[in-house]
Amino acid sequence: MADEPPRPDPDTLLALAAKEGRGRLKVFLGAAPGVGKTFEMLSEGRSLKATGAEVLVGLLETHGRAETAAQLGALPVLPRRRIAYRGQALEEFDLDAALVLRPQVLLLDELAHSNAPGSRHPKRWQDVEELRAAGIEVWTTMNVQHLESLSEDVARIIGIRVQETVPDHVLADADAVELIDIPPAELLERLRQGKIYRPEQAARALKGFFREGNLAALRQIALRRTADRVDADVTGYMRANAIAGPWPAGDRVLALIGRDATAEDVVRQARRIADVLRAPLLALHVETASATDRFDPAPALLLAERLGAEVETTVARDVPPAVLAHARAHNVTHIVIGRGRPAGWRRLTGRTLTATLIRQAADFTLHLIPAPTSVPGRVRAEARGLPGWVGWAAVPVLVCLATGASLVADGAVPEGGLGMIYLAAVVALAAMFGPMPAAAGALLAFLVWDFLFLLPRFTFALSGIQEVMGAAIFFCVALLLAGTTGGLGRSVATARARVFGLRRLIELSRKVSAAGSAGDLVVVVAQEAAGLSGRPACVLLPLDGEPVVRAARPVDIEPDTASMAAARWAQAKGTRAGFATDALPSADWQFRPMRTAQGTVGLVGLRMSGMATPMDAEHDRALDALLDQAAIALERAQLMADQARNAARAETEALRSALLASIGHDLRTPLTSIRGALETLRLSGEALPLAARDDLLATAEEETIRLTRYLGNIVDIVRLEHGQLQPKREPVDLGDAVRTAAERMMRSSGRRIRCDIAERLPAPRLDAALIDQVLANLLDNAIKFSPAETEVVVAVRRDGPQVAITVEDQGSGIAPDMLIHIFDPFFRVRRGDQAPAGTGLGLAICRGLVHAMDGRIAADSPIRDGKGTRMTVLLPA
Repeated sequence: MADEPPRPDPDTLLALAAKEGRGRLKVFLGAAPGVGKTFEMLSEGRSLKATGAEVLVGLLETHGRAETAAQLGALPVLPRRRIAYRGQALEEFDLDAALVLRPQVLLLDELAHSNAPGSRHPKRWQDVEELRAAGIEVWTTMNVQHLESLSEDVARIIGIRVQETVPDHVLADADAVELIDIPPAELLERLRQGKIYRPEQAARALKGFFREGNLAALRQIALRRTADRVDADVTGYMRANAIAGPWPAGDRVLALIGRDATAEDVVRQARRIADVLRAPLLALHVETASATDRFDPAPALLLAERLGAEVETTVARDVPPAVLAHARAHNVTHIVIGRGRPAGWRRLTGRTLTATLIRQAADFTLHLIPAPTSVPGRVRAEARGLPGWVGWAAVPVLVCLATGASLVADGAVPEGGLGMIYLAAVVALAAMFGPMPAAAGALLAFLVWDFLFLLPRFTFALSGIQEVMGAAIFFCVALLLAGTTGGLGRSVATARARVFGLRRLIELSRKVSAAGSAGDLVVVVAQEAAGLSGRPACVLLPLDGEPVVRAARPVDIEPDTASMAAARWAQAKGTRAGFATDALPSADWQFRPMRTAQGTVGLVGLRMSGMATPMDAEHDRALDALLDQAAIALERAQLMADQARNAARAETEALRSALLASIGHDLRTPLTSIRGALETLRLSGEALPLAARDDLLATAEEETIRLTRYLGNIVDIVRLEHGQLQPKREPVDLGDAVRTAAERMMRSSGRRIRCDIAERLPAPRLDAALIDQVLANLLDNAIKFSPAETEVVVAVRRDGPQVAITVEDQGSGIAPDMLIHIFDPFFRVRRGDQAPAGTGLGLAICRGLVHAMDGRIAADSPIRDGKGTRMTVLLPA
């Protein structure tokens, strides 16, 4: 409401809340090396330390400058971390040590530095982000040419492409930016005196980077970036504290884009004004329900985006209050509007947008752009897509139809009632074709009704005061219906268009979200882009820095070589390129980037040449919405793929570590036993009794068998992990297989094993060698985990369509939290501080072998009196 007090901007408050708990970031910004960024950072750090604050120098690069080194004073310096790389020892910032010490303020030089391979983060600015997330305040230095968005501009100025860059959002998120600036002449004098580089380096620098023109241009860029930052701080403060603007602290230009012929001229003129004032440019389009839809604002909005404006579209019932509220919220000082050609009654009553803003916008400078002398036909957008003459032609047609209906009803309906039929025709004209054809229809209907049906008939004369008042009321009501119904029709059309847009966005979101992988997603995007644009489309994703077609509709379509140059441009710059754009407009294809906060993740290409009709604004906006959603979905798919790869890599590393630990520990015992037995026999064999020699040989043989079994288990688990195991199926007598495995284990272990085998068992088609290995591992596991005086029971029985083999022991059982892991590789049940010998692969191999034979294996514990474990193998009968 107009009298409602101003409130803080919610987005600004949310941004401030997001910074709570994070460490502050202060950037000392300069235009070139040697301006004194590090010197000033150390000077302020010493002053802060003198107040009692805990200040730590995380990393300092003096580059041999004595003045900078002397400025360090008594500030403590964090020791650097040494990283071995290609035979060299590199020294880098120790991030972990800084996180442990947690100083109040950490001084970290050269924000744009690339860390050595093997560091946690590839870039130092990423180290700063982690420090801030931990609540540590960071002061750092950087030159303006290292900003990522300025790399191309700097390359054109100095002729050298900067390789180490910092994303713009890092500087934008900084809590403070301090510009360290000295004139180019003074900087060159410092260079000649050897205060920046050594004499031989200074001579080369004077011929290259350190030229007065280069330094002046970089200084201008640094000053403008700092001014933009200060302007953003002022605007943020005003929004957070609900201060109505504008404040004349800096210029900001707003281009008001309307639905008239001046829209594009307004944008161009606003861009020129902003360039002269060195001010940011904003563009605003206010959508209203009463818009006449004579001109499409989409081309002007696209032009504003290409010219670097901050574009925003809003919906309001009344344009002037919305414009002024937006201007005050963004601290705008200049508003650029077009005169247009408003209706005559608006000019007479002073209700034009221009006149209203002149009265109400006393705090702003207004720039009026004259209307063009000719109107390009390509921007006209007639109601419902019909030519303008159709509405005017419908006027006599509907009036004639109403007249025919009135002639039929004449005599049965009074003369005044016949006027209602003509009012219905007026309403139909207003709803279908707008207020102007309806007003003409109202006049024509009144004349026909008066001439044919009001007394005296067939004249325009009226017989009395009653007829005069009735005719006047009829005419006024007809005009009122023409205006109100026309406005209602436009509102309904606008609402229908918005509902259509929302429905399409929801449908696009559903299809994009339903795509399971990046491959499915690009197919959906290509299909929807082709459907929305009505022309062939393709999706390109980067591969080794080059855009590659991943999906297309039709499937055989592909951009030509000339168009691929536009695709590479669009990918590199993150802007539209190709047909009807500023970059390579002669190409047959137009490429639109799919952008996220991390950059361009892909492109959508549209073949524009040879198409009869251009794409309308509604479909163009829907396509842009599709690109935004597809970009987020692609980034999510890539993150999920990276997460899956990292999980697989972590699992592989865990398996490798467990394997190495097994080899290092479990295999050492049999090797030590074998070596000890053989050395004893070699050194004292003849002096030993025969029984002792036999015992040593038996020990060596037993440990060799044990070692062979360990190595066999490792080979088997590797084969199972890589899917290299193919069972050789043949009928197997499970009774004989169980008896044979039990007898072998009783001989080797000396334990008692009881077999309980049912009669008339089927002979399932299994791999005899694999089932024998499964039984051996299960029996070995039962013997290992049960007391020596107890027996192990093996049972085989028919269980419906399956055969069940159970192995039961009378051990202490398995805890529930361990039971779910006993079939995992290298897992061993511990009792206290002890774990039985073995690699922990036996049960994992059993599970893999049983699954390879289409069976299942399960474990139950305890089975009776809180003790015992039962292993059950179910195989198809």
